[in-house]
Amino acid sequence: MSEQRRDSIEQAWGAVVATARRTASEGLVVGTSGNVSARVGATVLVTPSGVPYDRLRPEDAVGVDLEGNRVLGELAPTSELPLHLAVYRNTGAAAVVHTHAVHATAVSTLVAEVPSVHYAAAMLGGPVRVAAYARYGTDELAGNMLTALRDRTGCLLANHGTVAYGATLDEAYDRTAQLEWLCRVWLAASSVPGRSPALLTPDQLGDVQEALKGYGQQPG
Repeated sequence: MSEQRRDSIEQAWGAVVATARRTASEGLVVGTSGNVSARVGATVLVTPSGVPYDRLRPEDAVGVDLEGNRVLGELAPTSELPLHLAVYRNTGAAAVVHTHAVHATAVSTLVAEVPSVHYAAAMLGGPVRVAAYARYGTDELAGNMLTALRDRTGCLLANHGTVAYGATLDEAYDRTAQLEWLCRVWLAASSVPGRSPALLTPDQLGDVQEALKGYGQQPG
């Protein structure tokens, strides 16, 4: 391995660990639930199975190729590896964040699509779908997720949690956090007795998506 590639791997692993710790500190996961990955060329760096994030060290880096063969490290990769690899094989993603965020997981048990109560949905490509339930770590779950992610950068997994991806770990994390917030807003609004939340129309969401193209970033 060249020195330049080694540096890239080390930097990416540090960012994976930092992002994983952030999901825990900000309440998006409990214990070792959820997982984070980043792609460096043909190598996917991914959090290992069953290791608390605060115990991960630089020498604990885990890397696999796009077929799931381990090419770096000694620890076993997360059991959700099929989910991460499916995203990389089918999108231009460079980072994936999967969480068990409380509000998003609750919403995944109630609807087939997150109601569009806020324009944050446009930041994920449109109304956020819920992938049909399948057991964690299976190719079936990965396939269901890809269906829900069509033309989107984030989705819910029924009775499970969230998946979001991006060009960077920061972008993937921000989309994850926006999705959790969107679900929390809908749950809060829909809990008012005798009232139903007003929802944005497809045209209104489309207008926001066009505006986002002009901004090149999230609006403040």
